[in-house]
Amino acid sequence: MTQQKADTGTAPRSELLWGLIFGLAFGFLLQKGGVTKYDVIIAQLLLEDFTVVKVMLSAVVTGMLGIYLMKHLGWVELRTKSGSLGMNVIGGLLFGVGFAVLGYCPGTLAGAVGNGYLDALVGGILGILLGAGLFAELYPKLRGGVLRLGEFGNITLPDVLNVNEWVVVIPASAILILLMVWLERAGL
Repeated sequence: MTQQKADTGTAPRSELLWGLIFGLAFGFLLQKGGVTKYDVIIAQLLLEDFTVVKVMLSAVVTGMLGIYLMKHLGWVELRTKSGSLGMNVIGGLLFGVGFAVLGYCPGTLAGAVGNGYLDALVGGILGILLGAGLFAELYPKLRGGVLRLGEFGNITLPDVLNVNEWVVVIPASAILILLMVWLERAGL
């Protein structure tokens, strides 16, 4: 039954419930970490306060180890999507413009809306809707052109290196943890 649901593109209610629970927990942790505050985000962009980087790196390490452990145990199946340099550049520009103009990324924006920050609610939600609408309108023209530039398929770093995933995951996690420790000790 679960396989059939996955094939049709719909998720069972239990998966949606778990997604909601983990999303709320992540939002709570973002708020507790202080990264839903405009001043903290701007200080990060000015390279004065690395709280946002430390929180995001800890999320990356936790997610990377968790996903690959669940994959190893057979609990999840990963399906990487194909990508291209064009997709990354367009996505990065859209993300960067929104981040620079408003001072929030999508995750911190949701947390800031949850905190009741009016700038996030009005500017952020309108910005997301405007950006998504503009992209949807332009997508038919972009998908055959710029979005396909530099296509590299659905590869991962372990695929490129032709090694077991853990050969990449463990050292990458260790490097990111060491970076977080260094940032903390440096007072950043």
